[in-house]
Amino acid sequence: MTNRNKPATEEIYHVFNRGVEKRKVFLDVKDHQRFLNNLAFFNDKNPALNISYLLNKNIEVGLQYRDKLVEIMAFVLMPNHYHLMIKQSKENGITEFMRKVGTGYTNYFNQKYKRVGPLFQGKYKAQILKKNEHFIHLPYYIHFNPLDLTEHSWRERKIKNAQKAMDFLKSYKWSSLKDYLGIETYPSILNGSFKEFTDTDKYETEITEWLTEGDREIVKQTIDSN
Repeated sequence: MTNRNKPATEEIYHVFNRGVEKRKVFLDVKDHQRFLNNLAFFNDKNPALNISYLLNKNIEVGLQYRDKLVEIMAFVLMPNHYHLMIKQSKENGITEFMRKVGTGYTNYFNQKYKRVGPLFQGKYKAQILKKNEHFIHLPYYIHFNPLDLTEHSWRERKIKNAQKAMDFLKSYKWSSLKDYLGIETYPSILNGSFKEFTDTDKYETEITEWLTEGDREIVKQTIDSN
């Protein structure tokens, strides 16, 4: 379900969208990197200067001086969609941030692949996290999304080999999971924002237990189905 009200400052949201007609929106490594760089560079109340040059060079310049619109707490990029866990830091922060990210990536993608028109399926969805269990379980769900590529039954808790599933998740490059496991991978995006609610020393044990024993009803309540 989409929260139809304007996102509120200091509230946490599940933000997600998919490619128009469910098309793939990340076709190679550079596409993934570009979107992730957008998450870092566009998280600023001020206009981004020389953004194309900086992003193409993958240079992290001046990020420490950002006046951030949001706090990104977790993320994953899938071939045809993305999921973000975001806390709004400024009034209209999520709206402005997602406008920058969506427009910037669409322009990049359309120019690279010589296409025109919208890339994503309408406006992003932003679902507020109202219950404590939703707040706790959303990072698990986000980090498990890559299992759709190898273990489609994970949503029904029918994982054949939990260790194999975890090994695959830890090898997947385009999520915040490694940071949650204590391996700093995307500091310019997360900036440690997730550390207020998770223990990196225990996270792998917790998510392995949730993967095999978690309450599927909470998943249904927390997440819009893909």
